[in-house]
Amino acid sequence: MQINAGIITISDRASKGLYDDLGGPALKKAAEGYGWKIAAEALVPDEKREIQRAIREQIAKGCALILTTGGTGVALRDVTPEAVREIAVRELPGFGEVMRIESMKITKNAILSRNLAAVVDQALVICLPGKPSGAVECLSFVVGAIPHCVEVLQEVPTSC
Repeated sequence: MQINAGIITISDRASKGLYDDLGGPALKKAAEGYGWKIAAEALVPDEKREIQRAIREQIAKGCALILTTGGTGVALRDVTPEAVREIAVRELPGFGEVMRIESMKITKNAILSRNLAAVVDQALVICLPGKPSGAVECLSFVVGAIPHCVEVLQEVPTSC
């Protein structure tokens, strides 16, 4: 199954051009390495409405998987989990749990992460850390579950 993926970098500073987006390109390389087609990319500030708009736009472009990087920390400006939860049909807590457990083996600060996965419409949205290496590592911890999840979400409901 070909997975059409979107990538959204969430960063106030990168969206203002104050520094280069490194997370998005790192995730794109990892996603392509898994054989996924990158159908959309976006760079938005840490603003709930902007994050939600970018997710909805990527779903409209046919993305069945959306990877976000940034906005999952403890800073007051980090609003990615809240933005996604507001538009989600359901949350998939196992993704965040596994990402934190595996990341704790690398850094004690992983306990501060608010990584998560949720279903928005029929798409799987996975919120990853803003640090490029952390985003790629966390994705690698959950990659095995993604194809099946996307396949189930993309199935056309049948009426009885």
